[in-house]
This record gives sequence, C-alpha cells and structure tokens, in this order.
Amino acid sequence: MEQAFIKKLEARLQRIYSSQDKTEEALRLIGNYLDVYESVKETEQDLSERDSILITYGNTLTEEGRPGLEVLHDFLNEFVQEAIETVHLLPMYPYTSDDGFSVVDYREINPELGNWENIQRLSHQYGLMFDAVINHISRSSRWFEGYLNGEEPYTEYFITCDPDADYSAVTRPRALPLLTKFMTRDGEKYLWTTFSEDQIDLNFNCPALLAEILDILVMYGRRGAKFIRLDAIGFLWKEPGTTCMHLPKTHEAVKLMKDVLREYAPGTRIITETNVPHKDNISYFGENGNEADLVYQFPLPPLTMHTFLSENAEVLSEWMETLQLPSEKVTYFNFLSSHDGIGVRPTEGILTKEQQQALIDAALRNGGAVSYKNNGDGTRSPYELNINYQDALAGPESSDAERIGKFLAAETLLLSLQGVPGIYIHSLLGSRNDYYGKEISGIPRRINRENLDYGRLKGQLAEDTNRKRIFDTLIQRLNIRRTESAFSPAADQKVRKENKKIINFIRSNDRTGETIHVLINVSGQEQTAAYEALKGKNILTGSMVNGAITLKPWECAWVKESGK
Repeated sequence: MEQAFIKKLEARLQRIYSSQDKTEEALRLIGNYLDVYESVKETEQDLSERDSILITYGNTLTEEGRPGLEVLHDFLNEFVQEAIETVHLLPMYPYTSDDGFSVVDYREINPELGNWENIQRLSHQYGLMFDAVINHISRSSRWFEGYLNGEEPYTEYFITCDPDADYSAVTRPRALPLLTKFMTRDGEKYLWTTFSEDQIDLNFNCPALLAEILDILVMYGRRGAKFIRLDAIGFLWKEPGTTCMHLPKTHEAVKLMKDVLREYAPGTRIITETNVPHKDNISYFGENGNEADLVYQFPLPPLTMHTFLSENAEVLSEWMETLQLPSEKVTYFNFLSSHDGIGVRPTEGILTKEQQQALIDAALRNGGAVSYKNNGDGTRSPYELNINYQDALAGPESSDAERIGKFLAAETLLLSLQGVPGIYIHSLLGSRNDYYGKEISGIPRRINRENLDYGRLKGQLAEDTNRKRIFDTLIQRLNIRRTESAFSPAADQKVRKENKKIINFIRSNDRTGETIHVLINVSGQEQTAAYEALKGKNILTGSMVNGAITLKPWECAWVKESGK
C-alpha cells in the first residue's frame, strides 16, 4: 500500500476503534490482504441516462437442467439487449435461509445458479451489482463453525451478549428475539441475531473480521461488480444503550469501504440499503458525498402507491421539492418494487397515520400482507407491505385497463426521476401476486418472488398478453430514456404543482441544453396541463405540444422542448 493511502486508512481506523492497538492490528491485517493485489489505475465513468438496473434473483427464470445464471443471460440477450445497462444479482452465494440473505460463503457461487465463469461472461456484456450481506452470516458458515469450536480468529467474529442486559433501546426490524442461545466449546453463549437465529450478526469491532470483509468487497469489484449493495448496513455497529442504528462508527466503516474500493477496485460504486425514514436514509451520502455513491430512495414506493390510490399528487410533489443531492458525485437509486416489500417506515414524517393506514388497508384488500417490527416497549408497528406492485395499485375488482394503466404510469415516473432507476424483474415482466409461493412457504415476501418457467415466459412474450403489453411498453420507454441527456442523474429536476391530479416536473441538462417536461396523470379522468414553456414533441407518442396537453386517465408524456 502507498504511504498516503496508509495514512488515510489509519485516520479512518482510529475513528472506528479509538484504540491504537486495534488500529495497528487492523492496518496490518488489511495490508496483508490488499498487498496481493496489483494497483489498478482506472478513470471512473460518470453515471448517465444510459444507466438503469434490473433487479433479479439468479434463479427467477428457470429451465430444467440449466443453471439459473445461464438462463438469465439468455433472457437478457434475447429480450432486453441494450435497454438495461446493469443487472442486480440478489445474493448468489450458497445460503441456508431468507432466500439468499443467510450466506454460507461470501466467496462462492450457489452451484444451482452457476459459477464464477457465468458471472464473468455476464460482466462482459452488462454491468453487475453484487450483494454484500455483511451484517450477518449463516449459522452453517465456516466462520460460525469455527466460533463454536473455539478456533481463532473466529472467536471474535461474532457478538457475545449478556442475556440479562437491557436491550430495549435497540431498533428491531422483525418481531423475533434479538439474542439466540448456542452451545459452544466453552459452554452456552447468547449471540446477537438481528434478523433470525440462522443469521448471526458479525462483529466489526474485530479487526480480523473487518479486514476480511474489505478483501471480499475488493474481490467483488475485481470480479465484475459495477455496484456493491450493502445490505441492512444501518445495523452494522452495536453499542449497548443505543439504538444500534446509523451509529457514527457505521458511517465511518462505510467510508472506509469506499476508500478501499476507490483504491483497489476503481469504478465500483457503493449503494446503501437502509429501509428507514428519509432523513436517516440520506445520511449515508455522508459529507459532500464521501460515503455511499447511491442510496435507496425508500420513500418513493409507498408515496407513489399513495399517489395513485388517492389520485392526488400533492404529497409526492411536495416531497420531491425537498430532494437535494449533497454532491454531483452521488445520486439516488430509485425503485418501486423489489424482492422485499413496500416499506412503511420511510413515510414517517411524510404521510399522516391515516394515510399510512390507507396503504395498509389497500394492501390487505388487494391480496397482500403486512409485516411488523418490535418497538422495544412491548408494542409493534407496521414495517412493510408484502404485495406485488401492480396489485398494490388496483384491487381485484379493477379492470385490466385501470390496473395496467396505473402500473405503467408509476413505472414511467420511476424512469423519469433524478437518479438511477432500478426495475424489478417481476415489474418488467408484468407479474402479479404469487399466492401459491406465499402460502406454501409461509413467507409473506414470497408473494413477489415467483420463479418463472423460461419456456412458458417466452410463449407469453410472443402472444397478445398483459405480460407482453407491459414488457414491451417498459422496454420501449427504457430505450427512449437512454437517448435523452435530460434523464442523466446529473440533470436538474424542478417540480410544478398547478394540477394535483398530475405529477409534473422538468428535467434539464445544463451541459447539453436539453429539457424534458414530465407529465403523468395519476387519476381516472382526463386532465389538462397548460403553461407557456410546455412546447415541443411528446417523445412517447411523437405528437407535438404547443402550450397545453390533455392526458387520458393514467397517461404519461415526455415533452422535449423544441429545438433541443
């Protein structure tokens, strides 16, 4: 390691550990890992309008006798081509539970999905996002086996707890016990398990653990990760008597990860995943963008759902007006649907209790479920809505035209906003609630994690089906988006609020001089927008607009100013 970089790491480690002995130990161990890598000098490419991310499990598409990553690669090449720039591969490692989020070995690929050669082939055509599930690891991992047997360095890799201590202040994401009892070589011990008894929290207060995780992140960057998603990163550092969420040392650890990746895997960006209120979420940008490169825009899914259910864009528009990026180097990762549910907590301070309850009622009415978290005082509160996003916007009684119209309008909003859009594969493919998967597993999130037979899917995309209509429309709009510099993450975003039934904002790229007016009717009635600057070509339809436009129910328009 170069001397200047060593000094930078040392300063960061001193803020993490406060102990000179631990700082020196961590610096030595990190050096042992990083010294095996040759220096990489690479110019980082700015994110642009071409960037979009498809979110998928490696086995969402299945074909008998073939590994999932191979089937996914075929699908991308045959149907998606250049419409999608990057693929987010949800945990692709050997695992024991939680659909991949209880990892057995961070350095291996689940053989059912394929191997590192499959990853390499994918990376030659697409950017990739890897998951770093580093808050916890499977109880079946080699690391935890070593802990139970009293082997070094694993004896310090996990967090041993006093079961009689007061943990009431700790933020709890699930209605499960915080501590789990295990029998070790040295007798019974209670360990910190934030998410389940199969997901054992890692101890970042251990320099050996921190050093090994940093090496794993560099390995991911060098094996094709354009982005690394830090799963549940807000829980990383634990201090008794605190909430153990978003602690200063957690932020410092993320900055350290960014420092190391910039030096040894340049071009690899960090995305933080924190399903929490907006203020806490955007804190991961750090100071002047020195922490996460992107943060998940968690309020967007529930606020968009509220907007289309209420047919009123006021709350969403007012929230959009508050969005400010701390640096041109960072941006938002926008999404509506994912492998998880629709978070309720991110709406705290934005939606009223009555508006939150309306979302809960709609999810239950439309076939979904609600997951809860413990509050530490014996009560619990809603954590997320488990439902397919198309079904979240319209009930069983709704016509196909209404449900698909709302859904395509919501997805078009996603493609229009400042940031990088993330499209869940089941949204791209127009999937619906998977009641069978939810019921046979007993896992509410499985309602939106269906495995699809690839042969059957190809047939549905070749025929006149709702799935094909949604897929073709979204691919078309993705292809249009990637050619318009007004949709660059660096382009400005200005909200207009003349009509509460229309989401209306303007994207302007000062560098290219390109401006696009985004207008989306969130209601079931025709709506008109009129203002002087609204002149140009609606690039979604090819029609010209001269100061006013009338939108059919749930219709969208991208009006590109004339001469630009």
